[in-house]
Amino acid sequence: MIRDITIGQYYPAKSSIHRLDPRVKIVCTLLFLISLFVQNSILGYAIATVFLAVVIKVSKVPLKFIVRGLKAIVILLMFTVVMNLFLTKGGEEIFGFWIFHISEQGLRTSVFMAVRLIYLIMGSSLMTFTTTPNSLTDGIESLLHPLNRFHVPVHEVAMMMSIALRFIPILLEETDKIMKAQIARGADLESGNIIQKTKAMVPILVPLFVSAFRRANDLAMAMEARCYCGGEGRTKMKPLIYKNRDYMAYTVTVVYLVLIIGIGRFVPFKLWIF
Repeated sequence: MIRDITIGQYYPAKSSIHRLDPRVKIVCTLLFLISLFVQNSILGYAIATVFLAVVIKVSKVPLKFIVRGLKAIVILLMFTVVMNLFLTKGGEEIFGFWIFHISEQGLRTSVFMAVRLIYLIMGSSLMTFTTTPNSLTDGIESLLHPLNRFHVPVHEVAMMMSIALRFIPILLEETDKIMKAQIARGADLESGNIIQKTKAMVPILVPLFVSAFRRANDLAMAMEARCYCGGEGRTKMKPLIYKNRDYMAYTVTVVYLVLIIGIGRFVPFKLWIF
């Protein structure tokens, strides 16, 4: 399970998506996530599927690498589907037994919610797969730059987000090493009930927290030794400049969003519902 968590990782490849400005990828990802919540139809999700498939193909990131990251949310996905399936009422009843009842609206909502959650994770992960942490930090800082007028520490916020993303794969690797070390010493991390499994995690969490605090302290000392004092007056080796491909990516994403929104307003109702 630890190895299946891919969030925060960067997948190096030579693709058009990798060469895009990080600000473009951040904004387009947000627009894609918005598109998942502004429509609730088969036709809308079909267009979202085609759009996401094309982006994945162009990014040259293997689909199995993206899908592997979904294993970490299987429990959350199943819980969401079950809750919406049995608790949402509306339409004709499809199945009924004792206190369990499935209606048309419940089935529709659970399916759409599952697809929405899967696409949300895949779309967000694709941004981190194609953007280095440094570029992501620069993009966030540039997009939030207007907030400096309101005395918001934009550079510090972007730096913290970048460090957090960098720490995710490091801590996952550290967790895997600690688990292997504990298993080699005879620890049983798999058998037993949930309480026993929780107790078995204590020998893993304690050294993991110690390692995390030690790494954070080393990083802070390294930044102080290099006279880091925030973003004021700092220059960039690679300033962000929009190019034609960036404007093209904006245009394609906006057209996709307008198309998704237009489906719910102009397409006849009976053509896009279940």
